[in-house]
Amino acid sequence: MSDTPIWRPSTERIERAGITRYLRWLRDTRGLEFSDYESLWRWSIDNIEDFWESVWQFGGVRAHQPYRKVLDKRVMPGAKWFDGATLNYAEHALAAAARLDAHTRPALIFCSEACDRTEISWAQLAEKVGALTATLGELGLQAGDRVVSYMPNIPESIMAMLAGASRGAIWSSCSPDMGPASVLDRFRQIAPRVLFAVDGYRYGGKDFDRRDTVRELIASLPSIEAVVFVNYLDAGAELQLENIDGRDVKVVRISEALARSAEPEFLPVPFDHPLWVVYSSGTTGMPKPIVHGHGGTIIENLKGLSLHLDIDDDDRFFWFSSTSWIMWNLLVSSLLSGCTVIQFDGNPGHPDVSTLWKLAQDEGISFFGTSPAFIGLCRKSSYEPAANYDLSSIRTVGSTGSPLTADAYEWVYRHVNSDIMLASIAGGTDPATAFLACCPTLPVYAGEMQCRGLGVATYAFNDAGQPVYDEVGELVCAQPIPSMPLYFWGDYDGKRYFESYFETWPNVWKHGDWLKLIPRKESVTGVIYGRSDSTINRHGIRMGTSEIYRVVEAFPEVMDSLVVDLEFLGRKSFMVLFIVLAGGGDSVSSELCDRLRSTIRTQLSGRYVPDDVVAIPDVPRTISGKKLEVPIKKILLGMPVETSVNRDSMSNPESIDWFVRYASQRVSNS
Repeated sequence: MSDTPIWRPSTERIERAGITRYLRWLRDTRGLEFSDYESLWRWSIDNIEDFWESVWQFGGVRAHQPYRKVLDKRVMPGAKWFDGATLNYAEHALAAAARLDAHTRPALIFCSEACDRTEISWAQLAEKVGALTATLGELGLQAGDRVVSYMPNIPESIMAMLAGASRGAIWSSCSPDMGPASVLDRFRQIAPRVLFAVDGYRYGGKDFDRRDTVRELIASLPSIEAVVFVNYLDAGAELQLENIDGRDVKVVRISEALARSAEPEFLPVPFDHPLWVVYSSGTTGMPKPIVHGHGGTIIENLKGLSLHLDIDDDDRFFWFSSTSWIMWNLLVSSLLSGCTVIQFDGNPGHPDVSTLWKLAQDEGISFFGTSPAFIGLCRKSSYEPAANYDLSSIRTVGSTGSPLTADAYEWVYRHVNSDIMLASIAGGTDPATAFLACCPTLPVYAGEMQCRGLGVATYAFNDAGQPVYDEVGELVCAQPIPSMPLYFWGDYDGKRYFESYFETWPNVWKHGDWLKLIPRKESVTGVIYGRSDSTINRHGIRMGTSEIYRVVEAFPEVMDSLVVDLEFLGRKSFMVLFIVLAGGGDSVSSELCDRLRSTIRTQLSGRYVPDDVVAIPDVPRTISGKKLEVPIKKILLGMPVETSVNRDSMSNPESIDWFVRYASQRVSNS
């Protein structure tokens, strides 16, 4: 890793940054001054009550009742934040309508494969949320009821989420590319009362009618009393609900639900009132239904958007995401900053990889959020976005979902924009925060995340539970955070919640990633080395899989890769490197195989030279883009595919079939 930054912010960028305003505010109101980011971070985790209270005040939280105490006690799980305060997430999301030119300033800009560009002003968004809130009231939705969505990333999804939150209902969503089994695995756990659903969607130029799936969902969810039906693909489509077990399920067209004129009304709820249920990937078992609260979501996003992502009223914020990924929740939450949200629904690779870059040019996107998988696709396609489009509006490129390699950093600065903050972050669905974050006043080092998130006590622990630097350890969080899950739905005694994060070290959150923290002059940077449960353990020496991917995917002949070590219960280690060939094909030449092995030996260690190199058509991935290393390992060790992976939780479920055949051949040849 280089000690020379790939980017440093300009004086002008530092001056206009939200974190610079915050530091001045701390100086003027608290008499606090900090020499660098690391000293600010240290204060924020040593004095978590003072820090989060400062975020509350600096961010302008709108409370209907004041809090009695910032934090009752520093325990995990069970920390209770801002007890006594009442507020509402939707009120904060729509607050910008009161301070901006609400009738001309766009809140949402929507582009899609399926329909024409749509622009919705802040005034229109508030009016539509008000109309939907009134409709939900007529349907009998009460505080604490669950309202769920089977819709893509369209304006109606955001409107429905905010309408439900306005009434204190609990939101949950799945994108319509998910199959019914996977959706039911999620929604059955929370017994929803109202369903928002589309007739279908378009992806890659192909139409997908989902009405049969919607009917299956309704039939399998007896708690559903009403459906708000959105004609997205076909304006004339009908949703027929005959023979749904004799139930009287009311169907309301979205056009009817939005037809009235109504101001939004916001029910004040306690700080820890549930806002939404999000889910773990569910690739190998029943997805964890993770419950986040109104207050924790508000205060975390007021911090993250302003101090880390550096978003304000003047930004146009985009993050490519489906409604099944936590980044969609962040996209909605970016409204708290007053920015314009850019939504896109469709295939980012259709008709080619230029689609999203053209969107960035046409809409003047200032924050372009994506994934390492998309950046990798552009790199392997030898695509140069800045050579084809004017991307000067982009100030920040965001990336999350999996580790971003140093080579990918260099590609972004060479082919997107040389003067941007590359905001590679790591956190997740579970904590609803970034353990490793970005900061607009800090330099960027290739392959490293800029800093630890403010108020987030992130460390790398060795096996003895001690913090380590410049070596790989378990990513942990040693202090409570307001955005941590309230609980898992249905986990009445808290056992599953405790076992998921706190079983290894008491009062310490173990996240399940390998992390190296690197002390730099201005801050401590971080590198994620993959999931700790998919570690390659060769001859007693552990290595995160991302290190191997960094070396292998630098080869121009390799489009993508997956590595698994089949050492199990005393068996001899047998490590297989699976690669997707850039030019296609189902066999790896001996020449390429030799070069791969030689490079791994030279750049990493002879311990990690694979025993076999095999060509595959596609790398299995979750909906959020993570490689399915553990499920593939289980399949190759002979475990039933049905218990190893849930296909409906995948972005490319057909990719599993190749591994099932490969595992069968291994058994027959052994």
